[in-house]
Amino acid sequence: MNYAKECPKCGSTEIGKGKQAGYAVMYPENKVMSLGSEILHIICTDCGYIIESYVKKPEKFK
Repeated sequence: MNYAKECPKCGSTEIGKGKQAGYAVMYPENKVMSLGSEILHIICTDCGYIIESYVKKPEKFK
């Protein structure tokens, strides 16, 4: 996956990946019985700015 190589807030090139813990899952709005998908983030490891957020399994939202 291609993602940002530089933080737009502080200019750092120290970029990391993370996922939300606990029950932080995104669910489709229009589906009653869906398990949803984890939310993943691309973050600046210097200032903590969240550069990108996306779901791990986008096909669950079709």
